[in-house]
Amino acid sequence: MRKAYWTYGILAAASLSAAVPAAAQSIQIGRDGVRLVPPQEMRDQDRDHRRDERHVVRDEISERDAIRIARRQGLHDVEAVTKTRSTYKVAGIDRRGNDIRVDIDRDSGAVIRVR
Repeated sequence: MRKAYWTYGILAAASLSAAVPAAAQSIQIGRDGVRLVPPQEMRDQDRDHRRDERHVVRDEISERDAIRIARRQGLHDVEAVTKTRSTYKVAGIDRRGNDIRVDIDRDSGAVIRVR
């Protein structure tokens, strides 16, 4: 019985000691195949990635997207699209023949005003 406890204890200690160094590395799969990445290189990559996130330029909606949004607001025929600093102003005619203008935020695509 004692031999069994000692055997299980030795197996548990061996498996834990083998798992600790493996947890400190990462595997990277890429064009060059599979490679182990050392912990220092992983920290450098994380730091570079966080630095890049700070300088992300947000995309804005396109003029075509602005026209689609304006059509959802009732615009039938588009006459003009004006791009200002923060908005698109889409002018045209609705289904009844009335003049209509839809102001759309360039960053989010939200409708600001329908006149």
